Amino acid sequence: MNIAIITGASSGLGKEFLKQIDSYNFDEIWVIARQREKLEALRDIIHTNLKIIPLDLSLNSSFKIYEEELKKEKPNVKLLINCAGFGKFGNYSEIPLEDSLKMIDLNCKALVSMTEKTLPFMNEFSKILQICSSSSFQPLPFANVYASTKAFVLSYSRALNYELRERRILVTAVCPGWVRTNFFETAKKTKNPNAVNNYAFMSDAKDVVKKALRDMKKNKSISIYGAFSLSQFVGTKFFPKDFIMNIWVMSQNKNK
Repeated sequence: MNIAIITGASSGLGKEFLKQIDSYNFDEIWVIARQREKLEALRDIIHTNLKIIPLDLSLNSSFKIYEEELKKEKPNVKLLINCAGFGKFGNYSEIPLEDSLKMIDLNCKALVSMTEKTLPFMNEFSKILQICSSSSFQPLPFANVYASTKAFVLSYSRALNYELRERRILVTAVCPGWVRTNFFETAKKTKNPNAVNNYAFMSDAKDVVKKALRDMKKNKSISIYGAFSLSQFVGTKFFPKDFIMNIWVMSQNKNK
């Protein structure tokens, strides 16, 4: 049974990936998110058979359940898309430590756990898409922990892609800039919701996903959507990090 697996599938980029791979002729797509009712609602918009797996990936116990499901079904996982994650905006003192640690748990630890528990069920020419961010290219004050988690994802994904060459499995880090999703609803629920409020060059999820899938088919290890994000990627290789951070802070209207 050839399947795809998507985390964070109930909304945002995860939901858009689900829509766009619906025509890929998978036998089944496993969709993972916290709320069962939102996952069940996906059946109304998708033709492919869905396996609903409601899990909170910030909890270690979820990975045991996921692993047991893999061992029971023994699928051939042709595509894994790790979309689950969240961010928070504000000075370190404006974001509860608990939230910062949850960002690390979900954006980093959960992604690694999902990836490495799935790899034994992947064969030649299987693909992994790791949802990263252009924020991974440089340190970002007032989105500090979030950007740091994405820097981890980028480094992990590119190194893992190298390690998996012998198995002929591709890992692509997807690095968009701002995308129109419900990400901002969570990110701005802090003591200082205006810590980051300049969302220049906002992209549509549909376009970001289309580019990511196209780059995946071209066996690219990184997918960068849009000229602005590409300029960030290139610029961070030539300009000092302090200079880049100053430009970033100046572009935001701080309410400290």
